[in-house]
Amino acid sequence: MEKGEYHNPVLLFPSVDGLVTDVDGVYVDATFGGGGHSCEVLSRLSSDGSLVGFDQDQDAAKNAPDDRRFQLIQNNFRYLKNNLRFLGIEKIDGLLADLGVSSHQFNAANRGFSIRGDAALDMRMSQTAELSAVTVVNEYTEEDLARIFWEYGELRNARSIAGKIVNARTIEKIRTTEQLMGAIQSLAPKPKWNQFMARVFQAIRIEVNLEMEALKDLLLQAEACLKPGGKLVVISYHSLEDRLVKRFMKTGNFDGEIKRDFYGNPLRSFVPEKGMPIVPDKEEIELNNRARSAKLRIATRNGENHKK
Repeated sequence: MEKGEYHNPVLLFPSVDGLVTDVDGVYVDATFGGGGHSCEVLSRLSSDGSLVGFDQDQDAAKNAPDDRRFQLIQNNFRYLKNNLRFLGIEKIDGLLADLGVSSHQFNAANRGFSIRGDAALDMRMSQTAELSAVTVVNEYTEEDLARIFWEYGELRNARSIAGKIVNARTIEKIRTTEQLMGAIQSLAPKPKWNQFMARVFQAIRIEVNLEMEALKDLLLQAEACLKPGGKLVVISYHSLEDRLVKRFMKTGNFDGEIKRDFYGNPLRSFVPEKGMPIVPDKEEIELNNRARSAKLRIATRNGENHKK
């Protein structure tokens, strides 16, 4: 597979620059994918450094580098802590997560992630997962469909979208992406057709892969696994992800409320770096359209007293 064919790494150098602080350290790439970020991390490490990659997509294994310093765990990153313990790793020096769907997953005709062309409704990041988009679209209640379109797609007409889908599936089971788009076509505003359909697909994909729950699990486990001074580096692609990451880095929780000790000192596990978020420049966006919505945030793990 040619370099860049699977996935062009977004914000490659600023993310790895922020991650690697010790060339002899232990690092995690929680979203290995095409291995672009991982290869750059390995290029920065000494012979004593090491990197563990996580990816639940079976296709990612084809990209694993032949490097004794690298191990690939084919599992969801929400199981970070247990897998690291299995490897005998208690603490790490840095964790990188490039969230969302890889270019390979978008472009694979049989995966159903893209609004371009027709494909089976699937959207599973792990091909072994039981829940798929076809189940969500055809078996969820109208109320549950409206909920995911509102919460995960941030669509104001969520109820109308759900109603159209329920009406369409009573006539014929919705099995393909074109059938799904056809069912809701009348609700799509012409000037923003692509954006509308992308948000509908995003909402279903997030539900299928339990992405928000998995992200919360990852952030909490990063807190437990990172050494004081270790780096948490996250690239997000939509406001739902970025909001969670921003709040957690700032407050140590997902509500965004800073808790304080008796003396008024903030109790938090991370200190966000200044100048966040970092976004791609015009040149990178022109080279890689997927980068257009990316936001990079970096935070440093506090000491065990959680005070700063």
